[in-house]
Amino acid sequence: MDKKVKKLYKGLNGSIKIPADKSISHRAIMFSSLAKGKSTIKNFSKGQDPNSTLKIFKQLGVEFNFIDEQTLTVVSPGKFNSTDTPLDCGNSGTTMRLVSGILAGIEIPTVLIGDESLSKRPMKRIIEPLSLMGANIQSTDGHAPLIIQKAPLHSINYASKLASAQVKSCILLAGLNTDGTTTVTEPSISRNHTELMLKYMGADINTNGKTVSITKSTLEPKTIEICGDISSAAYFIVAALIVPGSDVILQNVGLNPTRTGILEVCRAMGADIEILNQTIKAGEPVGDIRIKYSSLKACNISGETIPKLIDELPVIAVLATQAQGETRITDAKDLRNKESDRITVTVNALKKLGANIEELDDGFVIQGKTQLRGGVSLETFHDHRIAMSLFVAGLICPQEILIEGFEWAGISFPEFEELFNSLM
Repeated sequence: MDKKVKKLYKGLNGSIKIPADKSISHRAIMFSSLAKGKSTIKNFSKGQDPNSTLKIFKQLGVEFNFIDEQTLTVVSPGKFNSTDTPLDCGNSGTTMRLVSGILAGIEIPTVLIGDESLSKRPMKRIIEPLSLMGANIQSTDGHAPLIIQKAPLHSINYASKLASAQVKSCILLAGLNTDGTTTVTEPSISRNHTELMLKYMGADINTNGKTVSITKSTLEPKTIEICGDISSAAYFIVAALIVPGSDVILQNVGLNPTRTGILEVCRAMGADIEILNQTIKAGEPVGDIRIKYSSLKACNISGETIPKLIDELPVIAVLATQAQGETRITDAKDLRNKESDRITVTVNALKKLGANIEELDDGFVIQGKTQLRGGVSLETFHDHRIAMSLFVAGLICPQEILIEGFEWAGISFPEFEELFNSLM
């Protein structure tokens, strides 16, 4: 599906509720499936990726019943059925990497597959630590499909080269069912939704700075209320900051400090952002965010900030084109291993729109403020975050842009256009 986007000549105004956090939705399904008994999940994501996780655990023998569109009960026997049919992770790297840790830890032989895009994403980053724990995993040069054979695991003390929540979570979930204490140390702190939810559900898990340790534990069924996804909120945050006359309130947004890098960057750029109605839901900090159109200045983004906003960097690049001065984004080489090479794709797309942006091996440099032009067709390369970032850029282009393959936005955010339209 191609999407035409025209310049918005009036501000975005109003209040919207941000859809459920996908990272937390994945974990709610997985951890409730591990907990014997009945759990309830409220505000489950409508995105295709969390639904891939749900389908896998249904295939493994867990019962799911939707009370309404986004509320469901999970009834788990506390163990999984073996299956001769491959488990299809769709487009979801979170599903494949975390489920690998779960199944390796409970010694269920199976095959994990994914779509064409997921099959190109690197899996050596989880195969290596799981193999050190004793897992028997076969792959095609470090890519899916992953064939997991039954093998007993032992605990491990692992120093990860990457600050990756998926790698960390995979190891911790394998350790959840392994005798002894499994420890993961990262170069910098990645998002900690796994740690918070496991603790909420009764796991023996402890965090000390960049190191997390887990001991074999039995999870308790719980009610899990999922907050809004700050990665989804990012597109509205950036749009409100760069479209003149905007004043927007985003309701029920997760404010986990390991995910709020975009708020830190926006404030460093001089953004007018206010946090309202803060509370805690299922161990996660939550609140409303008010954003007003702002005059922005450039800043540098690197180091320990990167894991807090890795998914938001394409739309942050759009933001940087409207900030006065040079914005330099580095230490983000893992952007090349997402659904697309997000460094090259972002740079090429914004150059076509007239941005002054240069590619680095681990990021990009943007000179602002620049008037984006439009009048071009742009590809998404099957990447939902590229699709949504280009939509935001199109709102300030005087000439219409055409986004090819815009349907990929629906993978993570099916409500995207409807919510934007409600603010126009």
